[in-house]
Amino acid sequence: MARFPDLSAIAPDLGRIFLFMGLVSYLPLLIGIIYGEYGALLPMASAPAAFTVLGLLLVRIHRLEREPPLSIALGSVALIWLVASFVGALPFTLGIGMPYTDAVFEAMSGWTSTGLSLILDVDAVPRTILFWRSLTQWMGGIGIVAFSVALASRSSLTSFRLYRSEGRSETLMPGVVATAAQMWRIYLILTVIGVGLVLLSGISLWDAVNISMTAIATGGFSVHTQGIMYYQNPLLEMLIVPIMIAGALPFKLYYLVYLRKQTGLFEDAQARLLFLLIAFGVFLVTYDLIFLTQVVPLQALREGLFMVTSAITCTGFNNTNPFAWSSVTVLFLSALMLIGGSSGSTAGGIKLSRVNLGIETLGWWFRRLYTGSRVLTPFRHNGKGVGLTIAEYEVSKNMLVIALFILTIFVGSILLLHLDPSSAFDSSDVIFDVVSAISNVGLSTGFVNPEMSMTGKWVFIIIMWAGRLEIIPLIALAMGLSRKVSQKRG
Repeated sequence: MARFPDLSAIAPDLGRIFLFMGLVSYLPLLIGIIYGEYGALLPMASAPAAFTVLGLLLVRIHRLEREPPLSIALGSVALIWLVASFVGALPFTLGIGMPYTDAVFEAMSGWTSTGLSLILDVDAVPRTILFWRSLTQWMGGIGIVAFSVALASRSSLTSFRLYRSEGRSETLMPGVVATAAQMWRIYLILTVIGVGLVLLSGISLWDAVNISMTAIATGGFSVHTQGIMYYQNPLLEMLIVPIMIAGALPFKLYYLVYLRKQTGLFEDAQARLLFLLIAFGVFLVTYDLIFLTQVVPLQALREGLFMVTSAITCTGFNNTNPFAWSSVTVLFLSALMLIGGSSGSTAGGIKLSRVNLGIETLGWWFRRLYTGSRVLTPFRHNGKGVGLTIAEYEVSKNMLVIALFILTIFVGSILLLHLDPSSAFDSSDVIFDVVSAISNVGLSTGFVNPEMSMTGKWVFIIIMWAGRLEIIPLIALAMGLSRKVSQKRG
């Protein structure tokens, strides 16, 4: 019971988050009314009703006047995403008869903007439920807590800790509420611009809205079973490319350009690295497709540009079957997925900021190696000097997250191979899908399918959840629960 006061201090904030989520979750009901899908309204209403009831129960808990420690904030954020997936699964189970485990998988894939799916025939699903899938990715892309904080009326240390615990590090304005609100304005504007761009390809407004929502969220869900390949529209593919890139750039960059404090995209280190990796990736993949897979040059360039952008931005759209490519090309694609997009964006992966910091750290270590122990070698990050203590702390934290990502991929792959040893898929297929899940990408070899064992599906649910929150909050939640269990036994 020692942790109860901390939980009491944070419960009303969690309640408000669920109330805000419930409010927005009513939007798919409008789609059901517009398209006359009245049979889907009641199943769809289960999600906003559950969020609302849960929120009302939590806000009624008496708040103790103390701020919870960071460990409670971290664990609470992990719990928010898990509960969101449990509640978000209800429309899939009640509306289209998915087994509940499959529905939780679908909802977790949506909230984490992953895009892996267990729905075999997407075209047969009511538009009400399809819009719910797109909406979960759109809300989850920028962050559940960031979304809810943007609608709040006050800043507090609790709000700040929840916001930072979700992996948000942007500081656009003095208050966390003002920062979150500004991010959501940028997000809305980018989504509307995306809809306008996609409409230029000649597809319907329904398709354009859903594609834009999932592209800017770097999510990858589609309203058709074949995904983007359904359209066979090269112009559409080229118009989606800048939307995916926009979602993978740091949102702080748009704010600085708007205020004229930064004149161009290439002044940002993450943006420079993103464009550099895209350019190099397109060259390498196009080369491989022409000379290793014998694809005609123009088609190779089309596939290379779209697939490389989809992989590095962690969107998961595809305009071809990448598993017909050479294995070395697919391996390169998986490396791009693991790197991911920018910090402060909707993209997943390890993040470009950590790659940049890793490169700077390597240079720093080698300079220290050759200058001798008596010479103080300064650490420079983004062109600025950083104190030795801060540098060592940031480097350690950076390497910890990278190590946890690699360890999760290793453990997850071993577990899945043991759970389904008779599978027709080999270890490289399993590893690719695990990388895709933890990086919240959504590309799959086919290993992820409804015929997987229930345990295998839960392994993927946990991997997607861990990847979106960068693992640390899950560890905090697990440690908090284990302490409670040990206290009860004691």
